[in-house]
Amino acid sequence: MNVPNQLTTGRVVIILIFVVLAANAGPITPEPAGTILWLRWIAYVLAVLAGLTDLLDGYLARKWNQVTDFGALMDPLADKIFVMATMLVAVEYRLMPGWIAVAVLAREFMVTGLRSLAARKGVVISADRWGKLKTAMQMVMLALAGASWVGLFDLTSRHTWQWYVWNGYLCGIVVVTVLSGCGYFYRYRHIYWDQR
Repeated sequence: MNVPNQLTTGRVVIILIFVVLAANAGPITPEPAGTILWLRWIAYVLAVLAGLTDLLDGYLARKWNQVTDFGALMDPLADKIFVMATMLVAVEYRLMPGWIAVAVLAREFMVTGLRSLAARKGVVISADRWGKLKTAMQMVMLALAGASWVGLFDLTSRHTWQWYVWNGYLCGIVVVTVLSGCGYFYRYRHIYWDQR
């Protein structure tokens, strides 16, 4: 259990705490107050910490040459749990439409399945530029959704210019996410078309 793996495990625990806090962070209101606001802020800070550990654990594992089978298994799973949990909370609080979450999560699970199939055949599928762009855009999306959730600004009202920019950004994420997923399936088509 080296430091990178501890960070990965810690990320899963932080996400679970985040979900519990978010589930008890009151009704859908654009301007939370009192205990609800504190719960949201604590949950938001935990989500940011979880995102930072995602960047840190992989960097440390490569830098210290501590890449392990446990890390190779748990790091991508922890990433998927993080994205799934935060996006579902965003949908619950009407910060994004449900179809956005479905599109992003479907891509995540499909690429994870492709990676599992590739691993069985001894092929490692590393993240490409599109995948890294998709991840960066998703992290910005979740940070902005969280900032709106704690009341820093309002992304839920159709009467503000922020709503239009926000929804345009969400559609851009879906486009990049789908293209990124299609790119993996096209480049590694020999993995699932090869019947030998």
